[in-house]
Amino acid sequence: MDPSGTPEVERAVDPVRATPLGTAPTPLSVLDLVTVGEGDTAADALRTSVRIAQLADARGFHRHWVAEHHSMPGVASSSPAVILAHLAAYTHRVRLGSGGVMLPNHAPLVIAEQFGTLEALAPGRIDLGLGRAPGTDGGTAAALRRGDRTEGADDFPRQLAELTRFLDDDFPDGHPYSRVHAVPGPVQGPTARPSVWLLGSSGFSARLAGSLGLPFAFAHHFSARNTIPALDLYRESFRPSAVLDAPYAMIGVAALAADDERTARRQVLTGALSMLRLRTGRPGLIPTPEQAEAYAFSAVEREFVDDWLSNIVHGTPDAVRDGLDGLQKRTGADELMITANAHGGAARLRSYELIADAYDLPRSGTPGE
Repeated sequence: MDPSGTPEVERAVDPVRATPLGTAPTPLSVLDLVTVGEGDTAADALRTSVRIAQLADARGFHRHWVAEHHSMPGVASSSPAVILAHLAAYTHRVRLGSGGVMLPNHAPLVIAEQFGTLEALAPGRIDLGLGRAPGTDGGTAAALRRGDRTEGADDFPRQLAELTRFLDDDFPDGHPYSRVHAVPGPVQGPTARPSVWLLGSSGFSARLAGSLGLPFAFAHHFSARNTIPALDLYRESFRPSAVLDAPYAMIGVAALAADDERTARRQVLTGALSMLRLRTGRPGLIPTPEQAEAYAFSAVEREFVDDWLSNIVHGTPDAVRDGLDGLQKRTGADELMITANAHGGAARLRSYELIADAYDLPRSGTPGE
């Protein structure tokens, strides 16, 4: 039970594949960046994340993932494992995971221990999505990787292999880590382990995920030009494994629904301005719609913002559904993970509720009950 006293409901059997609910052509999931808007605090953003996870749980979204970012005032998700442990206490059905943990920032043993603990807290509901970027700028990455550690993105396959060994507790005899165990984990008896995903915004992780027979999540929401080439590479590289007998590709999609087109446009402009500031070395809180509308964009900045907005599915619920369905058909994605970048938790919550309604997703209860 969660702190409110609601009993657990039956979980999905397959940790990767899911049967679409309602009239959605593919499963729908949530990517939560735990954004902090002007006038709010990180505590406010984290409370909103609980409400979004509860909504996802109640309305039949398949997953709720949080992403690792550092040194960004407008993003309060520096510690995915901590946030996921909190969300596990308030949800029952929805899969919880990282979208992702940036593997080069951490010792593989630490990740295996953290996500083994999460699996013990929420059995059968944990996804471990892994990325090879730092999730921050170079200076912050150096601060995260203290000492003489020189591993980085190029060492990702070796780090992944080591993490997998810790998760499965199967280092061979004679290996320096053969007596090292990630606890909680298999050393304590037969148990399920987190479902491992590879994340990417280019071809590297797509090829690696395919060769290992792992599910793959592509960051379409900020790398749209690379989506189809990366998915093609993943499918061409795929080799069946104990995890999957066929490719399974999910894409992250920036989408925001509102009661009318103007409201949606005002909200997505806040996210676009926030991204512009980040890309030009001026990260900060998510601006309000009024601040975004009043901002004096230069010609170069306006070009960036217009290009950014062209990849965000936004508008009325019917328009967003049409946009998501069209994107799924163009990419052949097996699952869509929606991220709603806007100022304030109310707009994000309303967007997910409207999208759920547009797809006739079932109601298993009132969020928070």
